[in-house]
Amino acid sequence: MAKDRSDSGDPSRTLELLWREAGGDGRAGGGGGGGGGRSGARTRGPKQGLSVDAVVGAAIAVADAEGLDAVTMRRVAQHLGVTPMTLYTYVPGKAELLDLMLDAVYLRMERPAAPGGSWRERISAIAHENLALYVRHSWVSALPLSRPPLGPGLMAKYEHELSAFEGLGLGDVQQDLALSHLLAFVQSIARTAHDAAAVERETAMSDEQWWTANAPLLARVFDPDRYPVATRVGSAAGEAYQALHSPDRAYEFGLALILDGLERLIEG
Repeated sequence: MAKDRSDSGDPSRTLELLWREAGGDGRAGGGGGGGGGRSGARTRGPKQGLSVDAVVGAAIAVADAEGLDAVTMRRVAQHLGVTPMTLYTYVPGKAELLDLMLDAVYLRMERPAAPGGSWRERISAIAHENLALYVRHSWVSALPLSRPPLGPGLMAKYEHELSAFEGLGLGDVQQDLALSHLLAFVQSIARTAHDAAAVERETAMSDEQWWTANAPLLARVFDPDRYPVATRVGSAAGEAYQALHSPDRAYEFGLALILDGLERLIEG
């Protein structure tokens, strides 16, 4: 649904809020008129001490603790101790709030001032930084995003990450493609780990416990002679992982493949 994804709000209002001047009260402003909370509520005065940053920080805290589905204007208002209508003084709606949340965590990412080391180390560091972001804010990997908010957080992140590819002989478009491929890989690993953890919480059962519980049924219906390769490889992987999947091993293996592929491209 549109309300549950980034980039689905009013792009003009989102950009205004993303690039708002530091130190202002950060109210949503704009014209009055009818139309419910998104516009009419803006005529209300700001609550003392409240700001766009405070609203965004509260929304991030809710998402970190309770997941993305818990982020509603009502829940964020409850976290701040204000009425939901008060939030519309600062943020037009949930769609814009999601953009602000995403850019805020991008802006807060820990980044070395100047990447050093070999190019493999620099690019590996970019992957590790993004994986760490998904660990701290698991909801980010689950947030649908097709048009990323072009805020100061995203631009600082993009500038920093591209610097790891500078001087390698790649064209500008190749640099963007290489970075996009790397980030998509890291996000897929983080999303898999996030989903696996969610299933374990919801079922109160680990992968190993699930296999143990269902082993008798699987033994009756599964024909190893019909699926010999799947049986051999699946058994070896299951024994190695003690689970259906190992995000950590997949991350290490996949990152090495990406780096090896880039090395061939650079040498070519």
